[in-house]
Amino acid sequence: MSDTPLTFKEMCDRFEVTPRTLRYYEYIELLSPEKEGRSRFYGPREIARMTLILRGRRFGFSLEEIRQFLMIYETEGTRAQMEVWVGMADRQLEVLEGQRRELEQTIADLRRLRDESSASLNGTKQEPST
Repeated sequence: MSDTPLTFKEMCDRFEVTPRTLRYYEYIELLSPEKEGRSRFYGPREIARMTLILRGRRFGFSLEEIRQFLMIYETEGTRAQMEVWVGMADRQLEVLEGQRRELEQTIADLRRLRDESSASLNGTKQEPST
């Protein structure tokens, strides 16, 4: 990873987020860029944090959960953060597995209803009158 800080626009481009999203993450103190006048610069720490934020969002964690996770590193270090991460991951895996089971059931139900409707249509199909 380069030590060259990213500008606001470069940060948005690199992580494919909107300026509004980036500003919001700053507002809720997930990110703290260096500021020079009105310009913002994001160094390696902020880039790493953004990576973790987006990964956490992808896994389904709330921004508050992510904020707390990031704070643990600042106050208690890597080991404590990893211990919390394992617990968070275990809980989220259970949630995602439950969602997968529900989605599989929904797909099966939809497929069954579609097949019943299709069979009904094929069995009662009438010829157009001439």
